[in-house]
Amino acid sequence: MLKRTPFYSEHEKMSAKLIDFGGFEMPVQYAGIKQEHMAVRENAGLFDVSHMGEFYFKGPEALNLIQKITINDASLLVPGKAQYTAMCYEDGGIVDDLLIYMLDETSYMLVVNASNIEKDWEWIVSQNTMNATIENRSDEIALLALQGPKAVEILQKLTNTNVSEIKFYTFEKGTVAGEPGVIISATGYTGEKGFELYIDTTISDPIKIWSQLFEHGEDFGLEPVGLGARDTLRLEMGYALYGNDITSDTNPLEAGMGWLTKLDKGDFIGKEALLNQKEKGLDRKLMGFVVSEPRNVPRSGYEIYDEKDNKIGFVTSGTQSVSLNKGIGMGYISADKAVPDNVVNIQIRKKKVEAVLTRPPFYKKKS
Repeated sequence: MLKRTPFYSEHEKMSAKLIDFGGFEMPVQYAGIKQEHMAVRENAGLFDVSHMGEFYFKGPEALNLIQKITINDASLLVPGKAQYTAMCYEDGGIVDDLLIYMLDETSYMLVVNASNIEKDWEWIVSQNTMNATIENRSDEIALLALQGPKAVEILQKLTNTNVSEIKFYTFEKGTVAGEPGVIISATGYTGEKGFELYIDTTISDPIKIWSQLFEHGEDFGLEPVGLGARDTLRLEMGYALYGNDITSDTNPLEAGMGWLTKLDKGDFIGKEALLNQKEKGLDRKLMGFVVSEPRNVPRSGYEIYDEKDNKIGFVTSGTQSVSLNKGIGMGYISADKAVPDNVVNIQIRKKKVEAVLTRPPFYKKKS
């Protein structure tokens, strides 16, 4: 039996196409992926991402546990700040990528991927040797992502919080559409200005917030957006997706996450393996690419070859960029070949198609 978010009935009313995603019955599209994608790039879109998981850490040992299980340095956080990070196994393989929110001096919220909630929770529990107070509140927290250049104007109509002053990767708690205790976070997965709204369903009505956003967003071109456009939007920015671009078989250094891997912060799970990997050097790197020929769309699993027809890697994510009208993607490439502007060949169905390696983002805003 698939789980449903609090907004399931709203998706049905809007004639969404629903699919199984991470064990949830989720909307993949409403009016269509291209239309929804461009709504986010040009106006605004609203995503139901309530399938994501939320774990609460509290007490004097909360930070110690977070530092043990994550690769970034959470001691740099202050209340009201969020941080992107990842958890690793002892061998450096990635358990999951996640966000950490510092709620106050001794409490945090960790946001994990939907398909990994059970696995992540079991992993964290097994590592909680310091007996930090932890709670899985995934079923009680609804999550909406309001994304796009008009997101600020829309949200401001529903709250007294000055949302234009919430800087990237910071958050405030406020009332939205008359509903209290909403975490208003300037984060997202689209590359656009926007917010993620964490709604505690034990004290607030998520449907009221959903309805009010659409009522006040109508004049701004707000549209509901499904997981299909969420994927094309994130890929245009080169954001990694767990299960595709990062897995337990990949490590943060080869996945381009070296910038958030704080090897000097003290001990953490996977540190020794990552130090060894850094000293030895990388065998492969996650790289972006743009397909040269039109109407050739790369897909996950396609093989990548060099100019001498040697296999040098494979595609992890690929799509037809809606904004650029070109095939784009990411994949692991042999380290000696993973150089921007290098030309490679991707096996797309029965022919090899030329592509140029590049560092994301693929889509860059004009202003």
